[in-house]
Amino acid sequence: VQLVESGGGLAQAGESLRLSCSSNGVIFDRYAIAWWRQAPGKKREGISCIESSSDESTYYVDDVKGRFTTSRDHAERTVYLQMNRLSPDDTGVYYCAAAWRGCDLTPRAMYDYWGQGTQVTVSA
Repeated sequence: VQLVESGGGLAQAGESLRLSCSSNGVIFDRYAIAWWRQAPGKKREGISCIESSSDESTYYVDDVKGRFTTSRDHAERTVYLQMNRLSPDDTGVYYCAAAWRGCDLTPRAMYDYWGQGTQVTVSA
């Protein structure tokens, strides 16, 4: 399973961006897909996750809850992260990751596949 992120870029505070995580794997729907963020000088942290297509429950950390939404497009084999009301604290490299075991946003979470990351920069 190869994951490719896109959609990052520059935004001003209060604006929106939508990230995409696409896969060429035919079993993409069977994996939970999480978004992780690494801010400058900080450790990578899990911020949202959507379970496999049999469930599709979603989870968010408090910092992004109510602002970010993750969803699946089955036909496109893509998972999206819609980011609204962006703030400079959202600046960082965003990665998507796939896990057969299901969603886990804890620091010790184990994921099977990772994308290369996409940069998001939010100015004040």
